[in-house]
Amino acid sequence: MIYDKGYFLFYGDFNVQQVPFYQMCHDAIRSGNWRWSWTTDLGANFVGSYTFYLLGSPFFWLTMLFPSAAVPYLMGPLYILKFGCACAAGSIYLRRYCKSGDLAVLGGMLYAFSGFSVYNVFFNHFHEAIIFFPLFLWAMDEYMYHRRRGVFALCTFLCCFVNYYFFVGQVVFVIIYWLVRWFAHDEQYRSISGKDFALLWVEAVLGVACSCILLLPTLFAISQNNRVNDPSNGWNALLYDRNQRYLHIFSCFFFPPDLPARANFTPDSDSQWASLGAWLPLFSMSGVIAALQSRKKAWYKTLLTVLFFMAFVPVLNSAFQLFNASYYARWYYMLVLMMVLATLACLQRTDVDWGRAIRWTLGITLAIGLSIGLMPNITRTDTNDGRKIQTISYGLEKYPTRFWAYVAIALVSLLLLIIIFRYYRRHKKIFLRMATVGVAFIAVIYSLFYITTGKTQSDDTHNEIIPYALNKGDDIHLPSDGKQFCRLDVYDGMDNLPMYWQRPTIQAFHSIVPGSIMDFYPTVGVTRDVGSRPSTDVYALRSFLSCRWLFDPINHGENFIDSATSQARMPGWEYYATQNGSKIYENQYFIPMGYSYDSYITRKEYNALPEGDRSLALLKALVVEDKDVSTAKATLTHYSNISAASYTEQAYFVDCRSRAATTCSSFTTDKLGFTAKVTADKPRLVFFSVPWEGGWRASVNGAAASIQKVNVGFMAVQVPAGTSTIRFTYQTPGLKAGGVVTVASFALLGGYVYITDDRNRWHKNKTAELPKTSE
Repeated sequence: MIYDKGYFLFYGDFNVQQVPFYQMCHDAIRSGNWRWSWTTDLGANFVGSYTFYLLGSPFFWLTMLFPSAAVPYLMGPLYILKFGCACAAGSIYLRRYCKSGDLAVLGGMLYAFSGFSVYNVFFNHFHEAIIFFPLFLWAMDEYMYHRRRGVFALCTFLCCFVNYYFFVGQVVFVIIYWLVRWFAHDEQYRSISGKDFALLWVEAVLGVACSCILLLPTLFAISQNNRVNDPSNGWNALLYDRNQRYLHIFSCFFFPPDLPARANFTPDSDSQWASLGAWLPLFSMSGVIAALQSRKKAWYKTLLTVLFFMAFVPVLNSAFQLFNASYYARWYYMLVLMMVLATLACLQRTDVDWGRAIRWTLGITLAIGLSIGLMPNITRTDTNDGRKIQTISYGLEKYPTRFWAYVAIALVSLLLLIIIFRYYRRHKKIFLRMATVGVAFIAVIYSLFYITTGKTQSDDTHNEIIPYALNKGDDIHLPSDGKQFCRLDVYDGMDNLPMYWQRPTIQAFHSIVPGSIMDFYPTVGVTRDVGSRPSTDVYALRSFLSCRWLFDPINHGENFIDSATSQARMPGWEYYATQNGSKIYENQYFIPMGYSYDSYITRKEYNALPEGDRSLALLKALVVEDKDVSTAKATLTHYSNISAASYTEQAYFVDCRSRAATTCSSFTTDKLGFTAKVTADKPRLVFFSVPWEGGWRASVNGAAASIQKVNVGFMAVQVPAGTSTIRFTYQTPGLKAGGVVTVASFALLGGYVYITDDRNRWHKNKTAELPKTSE
């Protein structure tokens, strides 16, 4: 933060998503623009798009106490608070199994500063799950040990409300946790009555229902996303298709985590961004190995065995994300908490052979480090004269300096642990204090190395992000500002740069957007998975989507002007000015929002066109769904033989002028939607490049109008001849119903707690509490 002038900036997703998302959403909520986000991709359901990232986070809502300019400066302090809260939450859960509070604090530190937590500094919103999960388990234990009513429901609500994606994995884990303890004949779990078991489910259901104010609109939004429907199947459900992934999983328990997108130990494991991190500072796997080697039965040993097995079987690993085939290890924070519990349990026992466990940990660490770092790698190349040249190198890692630094940190950590263990049996208090200091020391060293290394991979924060992004575009002055709605394009620049400026854009890095956007882009040859990044090959999309300005950052990427031809990389663009660290180009064939067509083609005809021609065809004729042809015929003529039309640049210019001649005289957005005015020479279908979504309602001249889904995912409305006022209003689908369910559920929860508390008198029942030494 000192180096970055008070900001905390990292690299990759943190810089281009977490920071602009926080400020944009902060400003949207404070200004009341929380229904439809015009600055998220081509437009998005605000609630549905941001529940995953921040809307359920209490840390985000703390920013509401501060002005907009303060928000980027809060990212670092909020992270400090998050790590502290993770430590506290971990300690609360672990305290039940510790003889002293100091030991529980040590466990909380191990949990909060594990490899998973440090890895996911990259993903700011993952830390909410890390914080609230221990409370979820604590609430389960409270119910099973003391039959405390209502607490489990509240913690269920918190976990679901904070982040629905992680909640799915947490539910799976809690079920496994309960079953393992029940089958392990844990006294408190085994003795539950049928009535108490039923009430536990009642609390679970009420807890989920209480979160419906965010959960219900989220379900409406993500059900459109094609990324959620990709189940594991075939051999890929049983074995990972990348053999290096097995070593990546194994090594993440013995070494500090690799950087996301910069896999080092196993560069071809295809596990970038998978959140593979589970290393415990100072202790590494020694406590876990000690627990597994111990002959004493304990439920956490069984649970760890089950979890490790699930980590290595693809379909079982995917159970924590509704069996989606995309590989992620984003449930490892739960595994880490159990690893910490096993470590603390072993520290309290006298029958554990810590020396053997540390030797095993050291041996495995050395074996992995030396095998990868010194393995001969032979490459053979052919020369021009037919000879073969053989080259021998050593090491399979991708970044040797970084690799050996991680190996050194892991070994130094174990060496420090060996030194500290000299006091284990003689001076327990000194040992505990030294262990706590040791964890803090190693956590600082390895996390500082990790974050510093990550910053070397980032965009130039001092030459680009701080001066030109975090200023919210105050140095940008365009003739359209405040007068005309238009979108921006960024050529080979930082992702989400216009989002920093809170301006509409066609370039967006965002995982959760309307399904219509996900459907549209692939039809024109643009991949749409986690980002919208149309290339210059589909230049017609810029005019089609009302994109007027293109920014070419001076300090980033290649130039928009091709050095070989000295021409712009897309036709019809001319240099306008240099502002805010970018050369700005203007689209000479810009089409304002809200225009109409004279002819139509069917979706079937559109799909039959070559992919490269489709973006150009969108400017020639309106694409209507096959079932809507009869409606289109009322105002449009059929464009016969669209495949034989001209798709040259000159034809593109003519089509742009034709569409621009029919545009609305005004188009303004507001907190509830948008208003447009148009003068039509005859009844027309007016097209808006706003993603089609179920929450939109339209009226023309005050009368309700039907919204037609056209051009593969956008909206159009019928207007009569003459001057008309078009009004589109957006209501977040599921928000009102979700709010009603939430209020009713909290009322039911209050009644449930009152009735059951009065009958059971749990606060007077002290006999159920187990000793602190319980396993």
